[in-house]
Amino acid sequence: MKRLAWTLLGSLALCAAAHAAAPRSNYVVQDIYDANHPYAAQLPQELATKMQKMSADPFAFYRGTADLFYRDVASRSSAYVNAATSQVWLDGDAHLQNFGAFRDSHGNDVFALNDFDEGYFGPYVWDVWREAVGIQLAAEQMGIGASDRDAIVDTFVEAYLDKMTDFKGNDDELGYQLTTSNTSGAVKDLIQAVGDDSRNHMLDKYTEIDNGMRRFQTTDKLATVDSSRYAAIAASIGAYVDSIPASRRYASSFYAVKDIRAKLGSGIGSLGRYRYWVLVEGPSASNSDDVILEMKQAASSDVALANPGGMPSSAYDGQQGYRVVRSLKAQLIHADVLAGYTTLGGNPFYVHEKSPYQEDFDYTQLTSVGQWETAAGYMGKALASAHALSDKDYDDTLIPYSEDKEVADITDHHHDAFRAEVRAFADDYAQQVKDDYQSFLDAYDSGMPLY
Repeated sequence: MKRLAWTLLGSLALCAAAHAAAPRSNYVVQDIYDANHPYAAQLPQELATKMQKMSADPFAFYRGTADLFYRDVASRSSAYVNAATSQVWLDGDAHLQNFGAFRDSHGNDVFALNDFDEGYFGPYVWDVWREAVGIQLAAEQMGIGASDRDAIVDTFVEAYLDKMTDFKGNDDELGYQLTTSNTSGAVKDLIQAVGDDSRNHMLDKYTEIDNGMRRFQTTDKLATVDSSRYAAIAASIGAYVDSIPASRRYASSFYAVKDIRAKLGSGIGSLGRYRYWVLVEGPSASNSDDVILEMKQAASSDVALANPGGMPSSAYDGQQGYRVVRSLKAQLIHADVLAGYTTLGGNPFYVHEKSPYQEDFDYTQLTSVGQWETAAGYMGKALASAHALSDKDYDDTLIPYSEDKEVADITDHHHDAFRAEVRAFADDYAQQVKDDYQSFLDAYDSGMPLY
């Protein structure tokens, strides 16, 4: 296992906030071009949508430029990282829009991380920093003042540290979930909304009955694919089924393909990559219990830009879709039993259910500082849960540490200083994002090639 060389260990050195934000227009524009150009030939219209979405505000730009973040944090360090805590299974893209509520495979409605495309090994502070910066940017967008934004970040960080301490020395993380019984405010409302969801509602929204068979509707977001691509996608389902552990597979009839569409315009960061929705038979021949699978083209994690080789390729057989699946299973309790992976046209794909029982977190519904702090606290707990679950509890051959113990120990009696370090980083880096956003916006408005 490759480990990061941390210059801070055992001595005072460069702190997380030591880099002053500065304009760097040429660098930013070139980086955006380099990151997106590999997908220009396959889905240029999706990249145009990505650039349009990124132009909306600094937080949207931040969501679309994780690679910039990781190139930058490679040169940042923390006083609270050691060998063990530099080897944590990260979500890799922790931000407000990658948390949500959903029904797990045991029927529990929970609030947790819900996107694992960037899952990879690295220092735990990178997830904490990325979320803290996102809070700064989104809260400022919503008119929250600077001192209040700092307080919200502090609440998030302290909730993370306290929950890691709670997990230390026991196995409580193996059963810990955020539900309606231990949440309040916007997060509780979001979890409750999952209970109002239904499969029929989702199927009615995206599909229709045609000559007695359910098919996808054709819309600007659900586009038909040509016959050769349709056949190739359908054929790839076999490898996907094989990727699911035998003990968790359904009967082969469950995965029978009924229809396929290209899914367009979803998210921000992954726009430009292929994404397909596959309608399969589900538990019975009835049209009422059909299941939608999402096939999403996977790529190398941006975290690897800062920690190359940090996650051994043997952990995921060199298959990036499998890396995403393993990250999901490592960081969630009762994960999606339909999560798997396949290869299509030489590209790796991650496959999972497009669940009818899921609700995305909407930070624009937070209208007061108190609401922000409450939600941020639950995000801190959810992130701690993900880090604690994915250590030796999941696979001690990959991560041999109890990361909850390691994080709790290295920050013990230093919570105030750790919060101050994160706060300083978030303040500084949020300004860097705003500078970078302006550089991007100038290039976008002037028609410069960005992919």
